Amino acid sequence: MGAHPKGDAIITDNKIDHKTLGKWIAAHPECLGTKVREIFQNQLPFLFKVLSVRLALSIQAHPDKALAKRLHTQYPQHYPDDNHKPEMAIALTPFRGLCGFRPIPEVVGFLKAVPEFYTLIGKEAAEKLEASVTRPSDDVEVRKALQTCFTSMMQSNKKDCAEQLNLLVQRVSQQSKSGEDISSCLGDLLLTLHSQFPGDIGCFAIYFLNVLTLQPGEAMFLGANEPHAYLEGDCIECMACSDNTVRAGLTPKFIDVQTLCEMLTYTAAPASTKLFPPTPISEDPYALLFNPPVPDFSVIKIEVPPSVSQYHVAALDSASILLLVRGEATSHVPYASLHLTPGSVLFISANESLILHNSNSQTLLLFRACCLL
Repeated sequence: MGAHPKGDAIITDNKIDHKTLGKWIAAHPECLGTKVREIFQNQLPFLFKVLSVRLALSIQAHPDKALAKRLHTQYPQHYPDDNHKPEMAIALTPFRGLCGFRPIPEVVGFLKAVPEFYTLIGKEAAEKLEASVTRPSDDVEVRKALQTCFTSMMQSNKKDCAEQLNLLVQRVSQQSKSGEDISSCLGDLLLTLHSQFPGDIGCFAIYFLNVLTLQPGEAMFLGANEPHAYLEGDCIECMACSDNTVRAGLTPKFIDVQTLCEMLTYTAAPASTKLFPPTPISEDPYALLFNPPVPDFSVIKIEVPPSVSQYHVAALDSASILLLVRGEATSHVPYASLHLTPGSVLFISANESLILHNSNSQTLLLFRACCLL
């Protein structure tokens, strides 16, 4: 997301004038003019946006820095920079996504319960994965078996995929019409994804990946080489500055199945482990810090109750972006008085603070993206 619809930015002496507060929410190269891009990218090593998902987004993963450099060198038309792209999603509404590999017993359970899935994987790969359940301490063999299974599915030819998916969809649709319980094969999700992406191999990925539903205020962090897909809902998203996405399903965009299958960590864990909890900020009773294990970004969630008429936005060592999601506020800065409504965005330079005045005695909900030094 680039220029705020309220107007264009005003640049003075390589600084962003206070009149431009509320104009920007991200430092994406495709969105900004040359001078503005230069200023933002020098101060902000992250992208920050509101994401509203109505159609599922692709089965994907993001490379670490070493892989990003190699992909950019070899295929710059598909991987336009050499940076990694860790990202975090914080739910604004119930937000559903696929995140990381399921525990192996769950995948084996679907192989037994969904014959079409088993057929697509193949007997040899399926039996190796099932055998690995009996020796969970052998982590290397478990990951190898999971990789073999997942790769076998993702690299299956289109004819076999379409055939087995059609058989599965027909069976589940008939069961649904007959009033049967289709939850054991994630029937509702399967039918939704198939309606959005008919015949797509990504429809089978639900049997490998955790289905996670975040409640408002909950988050998930997606590190390098972690398979994921956003399915539905609204969220705040923050990520490192990069366009490097390796896709392999549920998308009309370029897919790179081989790279995706080779890069993944194949770490299997329950869905509950994918929740990324915030920590309180001792100096601010209204703020929670989402601080992922990367240096590129952090996000502060701020929720100010109606009883608090003024809120002090503390100075930080880095520049930051402040987004108002709910409520109304005013603030007085040099050269301007600001009236903030849902969707207003403020760029705050390093070591600057401001006071927000609650305009209508409602709860203020804000998110602040920054780079903690």
